[in-house]
Amino acid sequence: MSLEYRVQNPVSDEVVETFPTASNEDIDKAIAGATSAYDAWSAHTLAERGEKLRRLAQLFRDKKDELAEHSCIEMGKPLQEMVEEVEFSADIIQYYADNGETFAADQPIATPDGDAVVRRLPIGPLLGIMPWNFPYYQVARFIGPNLMLGNTIILKHAEICPRSALAVEKLVLEAGIPEGVYTNVFANHDQIAEIISDPRVQGVSLTGSERAGSIVAAQAGKNLKKCVLELGGTDPYVILDTDDVAAAAKQAWEVRMANTGQACNSNKRLIVMDTLYDDFVAELVKLAENMTPTTWDKHTEGTYTPLSSRSAAETLRTQLSDAVAAGANLRTGGELSDTGAYVSPAVITDIPRGSEPYYQEFFGPVAEVYKVSSDEEALELANDSHYGLGGAVFSTDEARAKKLAAQLQVGMANVNTPAGEGAELPFGGVKRSGYGRELGPLGMDEFVNKQLYYVAK
Repeated sequence: MSLEYRVQNPVSDEVVETFPTASNEDIDKAIAGATSAYDAWSAHTLAERGEKLRRLAQLFRDKKDELAEHSCIEMGKPLQEMVEEVEFSADIIQYYADNGETFAADQPIATPDGDAVVRRLPIGPLLGIMPWNFPYYQVARFIGPNLMLGNTIILKHAEICPRSALAVEKLVLEAGIPEGVYTNVFANHDQIAEIISDPRVQGVSLTGSERAGSIVAAQAGKNLKKCVLELGGTDPYVILDTDDVAAAAKQAWEVRMANTGQACNSNKRLIVMDTLYDDFVAELVKLAENMTPTTWDKHTEGTYTPLSSRSAAETLRTQLSDAVAAGANLRTGGELSDTGAYVSPAVITDIPRGSEPYYQEFFGPVAEVYKVSSDEEALELANDSHYGLGGAVFSTDEARAKKLAAQLQVGMANVNTPAGEGAELPFGGVKRSGYGRELGPLGMDEFVNKQLYYVAK
C-alpha cells in the first residue's frame, strides 16, 4: 500500500512539501547497511558507544529550537511543548549513555559446579515504527537503549513527520555514529512487512494504534521476531476527594489538553466522586468555553492548537457524535472547524458503560467524565477498559489513594500525580495497550540476548 510522506500544515490542511516513498532497492540497501554496520558497532565497548550517545544528546540540546520548529510545522504542537520534548529526548539518550554499562553488566549466578553469568548482548538490526504525536521522544526512547546495547536501527517514522525523521538521522551521523547504524526509511506498508520478515532483522518496536499493533504483532509472530508494542489507552484519572475542586479541575484539564489531547497516557477518563462531580464538571465546562484557537507559534495559556491532521479531527468529531447517539451528554465543545484540523475542547459526560463509545480512546481535546459514589465503584469503572496503559488516583488521604491505585489494571499506576515522568521510569502497559517496556532499566532489557555463559570447573 502506498503512503504519502508529506508536510501538511494542520492549520490550513495545505500540503507544504512531499517526499518520495522508498524504492524496494532503498529498503534492501537499508537492511544490508544495518546488517553490515552491526558487526563493527556491536564490537565497540559500551563505553565507546556511550560516548557517541553523549554527543548525540548534546546535539539534541544544541539544536532544540530548529528541531522543534520542524515538528511544530508538521503536526501543530505548541512550540514550548515541542522544545521540552526535544530536551527530554536528550535526557533519555544521556541516561542510557551514563547508565548503560551498569544495566548491561554480567549477572553472576551461583552454581556448585562451574562459573555462570548471564551476559546481556545485542541481537542485531531492529525496525522501529514511530508515531507523529511525540516525534522525537518516541524515537529517543527506542534508540537510546538499543544503540547503547550495540543493536542497529532501521527507523520508519510517521508519514506526516518527514522533516523530523530526516533531522534525527542527520544528528546521528553528526554525532559520529557510523553510517548504517541508524537509517531512516520512508517505507510503505508492504515494505514494512518485508522488513519484518527479512531474516536479517531481529525485532520490531511499534508505538501506534491498536489496529497497527495487531498487524505488526501478527507479522512479527509469523516470522518469530520479538516485538514491543505501545498502543495507547483510556487511562483513568480518579479523584476521590479534594480541598479545592477548582484547582483539581484545572490540573485535570491542563493535563488533558497537553499536546491537544494527543498523548497515549493522557487522562482520558476522569472518574469523580459524586460529592464533587457537579462542581467539577462545571469548572471543566468553564475552562473549555474560555479557550480560543491559535497556532503553534502563538500558543499561550487559554488557547488550543489544531490536531495533527484534518482526518484526525474528523475522526474525533465522528466519535463524539456516536457517543451522543449512544446517550452521552456533550456539555460543550467538539465543534469541527471549516478548514484545518481544529476541534474545540469538549466536555462529555454520561457515556453509557457497555456502549461502543465507552471503550474507545478519544485522541484529542476531550474531557470524558464519570460520576461514582464509592471507592469500590471507582475501581470497578477504572478497570472496565480494554486498555491498561496508565492511571492516577488523587486523595487528601494518601493511604486511601495508594490502596486504590495498587489495584489498577495498568502498566503505570500513580498516586497524587497525573503521571510519573523521567528517563529512569519504565513506560508500557497491559491488555490492549500492548506489551514490553521502554525507558528505565527495563527499556534496555527488551531487544537483548540474555546469554548464559557457563564455564565448568
